[in-house]
Amino acid sequence: MSEAELADLRRSVEALGPWFHNIDLGEGVWTAPGHFLGDYPAVKWRRFSDALPADLTGRSVLDIGCNGGFYAIEMKRRGAERVVALDSDERYLAQGRFAAERLGYRIEFRNLSVYDVGALAERFDVVLFMGVLYHLRHPLLALDLIREHVAGDLLVFQSMLRGSPAIEPVPEDCDFWDMDQFERPGYPRLHFVERAYAHDVTNWWIPNRAGIEAMLRASGFTIEGRPESEVYLCRCAERPYGAEAAYPARGAQGGGAR
Repeated sequence: MSEAELADLRRSVEALGPWFHNIDLGEGVWTAPGHFLGDYPAVKWRRFSDALPADLTGRSVLDIGCNGGFYAIEMKRRGAERVVALDSDERYLAQGRFAAERLGYRIEFRNLSVYDVGALAERFDVVLFMGVLYHLRHPLLALDLIREHVAGDLLVFQSMLRGSPAIEPVPEDCDFWDMDQFERPGYPRLHFVERAYAHDVTNWWIPNRAGIEAMLRASGFTIEGRPESEVYLCRCAERPYGAEAAYPARGAQGGGAR
């Protein structure tokens, strides 16, 4: 690459910024070399990448909330036949398209919310839902819709977690007057952020470990592994206990939720 071409590449990266995903574009050009979390998300990816299939030949992948496209690109590097990447922010989609084209990967980037995944009308072998849940006002609905409409086999899930890492056994039912369990650190919780967290007004709900594991189960996923402190590998499971009451209402909302 000539000096002029290299300068053009750097200008293009800067024009598309700021970037949250630090992606190596080659020729010594990175998209977010000064990231406050370091080489992110590669530093996290290295901690759990071995738990995912190394060969995705013939598989389809859906990346919900793709941001700058780091994980979508990694799926193509593993040979995925088709990768669809969704985000509702056009700047992130532009970043993803630019990075994928620069690296020679064909990825379908679409402006679509997690609440609208039913519009895809297909299921995917692997669904990535990384770093999105805490940005949602309706997180359980999002998990329900993923299970209902697009998850075909494997869900790779990640969320910021806060609070106790303990897991408190929760009974099938409890007496109305039994209030002690709600005070225990390992009871499933979602912490609500009324204003901003880490200078980000889109951070709404932050679960504890027990909370997110309960939500995944309640949405119809079996937790198969936890290869990293915030990452879960899940499989589609039978509808959970009590779901017959929730699923009809959810199905009625799924096609038109915005």
